[in-house]
Amino acid sequence: MDLLQRFGAYIGEHSLASKEDRILLAVSGGVDSMVMLSLFARSGYRIGVAHCNFQLRGPEAEEDEVLVGQLAAECGVPHYNIRFDTKGEMERSGESVQMAARRLRYAWFDELCREHGYSHIAIAHHADDSVETFFINLLRGTGLRGLTGINVINGKLIRPLLFATRKDILEYALANHIRFREDSSNLSTKYLRNKIRLGLVPRIREINPRFSEVMSANVQRLTDAQRFIDSGMAVIKGEIVEVRGDDRVIDPSKINPSLPVGFVIYELLHAYGFKGAVIDHLYASLESGDGSGKRFYSKDRIAYIDRGKIILSRIGDDDSCLMEVDPHRTPVYCGNSTLHFEFVEIDDLDTLNVPEHVALLDAGRLQLPLAVRRWNEGDSFVPLGMTGRKKVSDYLIDTKVSVPDKKRQFVLMSGDDIVWLVGRRIDDRYRVTDATETVLRVTREII
Repeated sequence: MDLLQRFGAYIGEHSLASKEDRILLAVSGGVDSMVMLSLFARSGYRIGVAHCNFQLRGPEAEEDEVLVGQLAAECGVPHYNIRFDTKGEMERSGESVQMAARRLRYAWFDELCREHGYSHIAIAHHADDSVETFFINLLRGTGLRGLTGINVINGKLIRPLLFATRKDILEYALANHIRFREDSSNLSTKYLRNKIRLGLVPRIREINPRFSEVMSANVQRLTDAQRFIDSGMAVIKGEIVEVRGDDRVIDPSKINPSLPVGFVIYELLHAYGFKGAVIDHLYASLESGDGSGKRFYSKDRIAYIDRGKIILSRIGDDDSCLMEVDPHRTPVYCGNSTLHFEFVEIDDLDTLNVPEHVALLDAGRLQLPLAVRRWNEGDSFVPLGMTGRKKVSDYLIDTKVSVPDKKRQFVLMSGDDIVWLVGRRIDDRYRVTDATETVLRVTREII
């Protein structure tokens, strides 16, 4: 069965779309999305093509834009194009390039769907992408749920190429003379996914040439296992989670001792938005009995331990969200952001010119452990480049920070000093100087 036939069978097997649906294809110009466009067009589906130019790769991105427009015209399908000021958006939001680009493109896709009546958005992820996601999450320690690969369907998003390997797609493109462009960033080992794709996977494939097929089957079995766990967890949740208004009370003593208690608690807390490192810390405190008074945060909930029970509450506007920070344990979750910490020797630092969502601090001046909390009235610091203290409230007013963003503003503390107004400005006393030997690099990502 050739790729076109397998494509039709896969869509039918997973009920991804019908010939009556209108499907918006996200097409970058790379081989995966260009092949997806060809398969949909040859199969007779009602489609439109959406292309995003994030203006990060200069003429290379413009050439992608032109090629996508040409192929859409050849296929006789509607074509939509947009250019984003991605760097400007990163500076405004404090997000990483991946986070900013993702948010921008999906917001635009949703807008196109509403405006032009598209019911589905097709993304060209394939089997190798799912395998790479497995290893990324394995290295990040996300638990079993993170090892289940990429979902075939997620709301209106569909991924009709998850059955195909990168090799399948490239062979189809060559056999059918499909033009495509190679993103040069795909060859950079700056990104973890590329390190796995270019370094780890080829070595494993030397051991087992059928690696992609075997791993795809493994990921599917893990997905089935997670579905089975979700079914069991629904029963357990009903037995041990008590609802008290907006609060939730988890009683670990009610967990069947024959079950892996830590795993059950992990699954319960994950459902309320808590992340792996936070859950691990909470469970360790619960096990050791020294968790009294400690607070653990997700994006919108706080967890604390009270007489052996785990209490989950909504984060109040007056909650300082004070957390002790060990920079050797990363990441830390505060408000709508994640803070990642990395110690770097000064000689290994590429540049001191970093965006606002990255802080470079002289590690030798820091008093560990650090702390992170919401800013308070009366807080002050010495903004980078200044010699005198300035109130945080005045700084936020002067830089025209909106009221909602003020409420979400956190500070990173060393002892009694603010060392970073998170996502905005470091304290001048903790800047990197000629005497600095080790740098603490802190990166903020909005979640």
